[in-house]
Amino acid sequence: MLKDKIESFWNKNYKWLMCIPIALVLLSFIQIGIQTAQTGDFFHKDISLRGGIAATVYTDKEFTEQQIQEAIEVPANVKRLGDLTTGKQIGFVIEVSDLSDEQLKERIEKKLGLTLNEDNFSKEITEPKLGQSFFKQLLIALIFSLVLMGITVFATFRKFVPSMTVILATITDIVITIAILNIFNVNISSAGVVGFLLIIGYSVDNNILLTNYTLRKKEDRLFDRMYKSMKTGMLVTIIAVVVMLIGLLLSNSVVIREVFLIILLALIIDIFTTYLTNTGILWIYCKKKNIQ
Repeated sequence: MLKDKIESFWNKNYKWLMCIPIALVLLSFIQIGIQTAQTGDFFHKDISLRGGIAATVYTDKEFTEQQIQEAIEVPANVKRLGDLTTGKQIGFVIEVSDLSDEQLKERIEKKLGLTLNEDNFSKEITEPKLGQSFFKQLLIALIFSLVLMGITVFATFRKFVPSMTVILATITDIVITIAILNIFNVNISSAGVVGFLLIIGYSVDNNILLTNYTLRKKEDRLFDRMYKSMKTGMLVTIIAVVVMLIGLLLSNSVVIREVFLIILLALIIDIFTTYLTNTGILWIYCKKKNIQ
């Protein structure tokens, strides 16, 4: 049976398997440290968090990112807008911090040969102080959510080791996700920070399910209880991953795609943190406490 093979493999290798997410989170902290030393921020912020102009241009003319960058003449983040059904480019979004809105509009018209008006051009301007203030508030909300989650977990299980596994898994999911986004130079907006708040819910759900089955349900063997929780948790995670993939493929909204990407990465990472590291810690804990 598949379960017997998994149990045999787990008994022989669980200590090594526990090390995989631990190694990933250590590497992630190194990457985030380097990112902070080089840029002053621990992730790439978009205009909504650092301040600047986000301009949306609708046109049936197709331009490459390089052409748009050359037209702007200053560092900018360019995002392509595509039609949902045909995939054809219908415009682009430019995020830039070193130009005024009039300068940006003038360079687009002059260098790209476009005539911009209210029908095909819109802009959002975020002052740097406002962006920084908004980022601090979102960061406080994220930290506050983690603290409340930790208090709730400790109140539920009232045991240090099982409670800490839930909390550390959530932090691990967030840290590794940030590191991956940094590596691929993905700018995170205010909506992206909200996406990290959603990660807390997904991560806690699986880990509480695992811990609850392991410690409180005594009708089966320890491995059987863990295996049952894994089947349930994996089913929920796979369904959520499919939903995120559909959203990434079909959505034409930059904001929705960003949030879905963050949650998708965190869901995949959570599979490893929950069912390798956390399961291993709980396995060792139960053996020491003679919980069978």
